[in-house]
Amino acid sequence: MKHSPEFMKMVNEAKSRVKECDVDDINNRLGNGEALNLIDCREESEWSDGHIAKAQYIGKGVVERDIENLYPDKNTELIFYCGGGFRSVLVCDSLLKMGYSNVVSMDGGWRSWKDKGFSTE
Repeated sequence: MKHSPEFMKMVNEAKSRVKECDVDDINNRLGNGEALNLIDCREESEWSDGHIAKAQYIGKGVVERDIENLYPDKNTELIFYCGGGFRSVLVCDSLLKMGYSNVVSMDGGWRSWKDKGFSTE
């Protein structure tokens, strides 16, 4: 999908502030039995079509509204992913503004995860 220049400008600005990880890192951590707060922020229809095993769903449209009830400790590591890594960067940037200090965006998102053949549900 070709994204608009203004959207990409916004994403790139957010990327300058947001910590990112890659799919290999997350797969290794899950494989080592680490309990991660791995959050899928895609649309509900995308989640229903498949998602990373052990992930939870919080749609991008409600993250800011719901996050403090779900994760009141703003130092908790929260790892977000979306389809390709752009929406998750925007979510993380928004949460940084809310005072969350340990938010991470998974670069490459769902597409990279699937391309690697990692575990899905």
